[in-house]
Amino acid sequence: MRLDCAGKPLDLTQPVVMGVLNVTPDSFSDGGRFLRLDDALRQAEAMVTEGAAILDIGGESTRPGASIVSVQEEMDRVLPLVERLARELPVPISIDTSKPQVMRAAVEVGAGLINDIWALRLPGALEIAVASGVPVCLMHMRGEPGTMQHHPCYGDVVAEVKDFLRERIRACEVAGLPRQRILVDPGFGFGKTLAHNLSLLRHVSSFTELAAGVLVGISRKSMLGALLAVPVSERLNGSLAAAVIAAWQGAHIIRAHDVRETVQALRVCAATLAAL
Repeated sequence: MRLDCAGKPLDLTQPVVMGVLNVTPDSFSDGGRFLRLDDALRQAEAMVTEGAAILDIGGESTRPGASIVSVQEEMDRVLPLVERLARELPVPISIDTSKPQVMRAAVEVGAGLINDIWALRLPGALEIAVASGVPVCLMHMRGEPGTMQHHPCYGDVVAEVKDFLRERIRACEVAGLPRQRILVDPGFGFGKTLAHNLSLLRHVSSFTELAAGVLVGISRKSMLGALLAVPVSERLNGSLAAAVIAAWQGAHIIRAHDVRETVQALRVCAATLAAL
């Protein structure tokens, strides 16, 4: 599988790492660290040097209880960085947003992928994504960020998440967005308990049946903290274990904060799979 991300190719024949770069004051892991443009640029360059195949830029935290950010504030945070990175770095730049206005503006300055936790369900988002010409990632979320962790309930979490993603793929195709431009994300931690998250991780291979690229984002998430009883700063080992489990089952993109370590873990996983 190969994506054209605004003229920059993303080869997914083997699993790759998407480096996470949040220019926010309140993201759960790196909030506040990269608010200054120079700091964000240095971090982006470091992640590419460490092996990131694509960078994901976010300007609004989606952790439970996070503050809502206006369209203008989000654009002020992300657009200068996206424009610089798209111009100066060889890898594609993803914009992590649900706001149609931010999607359009980011693509205009060079973003090559739209990563949307709302799966293009907000008014105008699908139309903007179709017109953008770039790939999109559709994520599953039960509820909305402020309330998604208030007693989430499923009969069969894998089947229900898969059905939701299948329906969103169908809606995209009807609107004119071809499946070749679509990635799906089961949405670890977005309206799921620890048991739900573990079941999804155990069945990542099920999502490859949707005939779209599969993105998995578990890096440093609270499910690892709950499972291992460790703070965010001590979740590297759990993140790497989850990354390898997902890649072994066919995930194409692993979204990660710790790029160098994740790249090395995936390299071992890919080499082992090739030797079978």
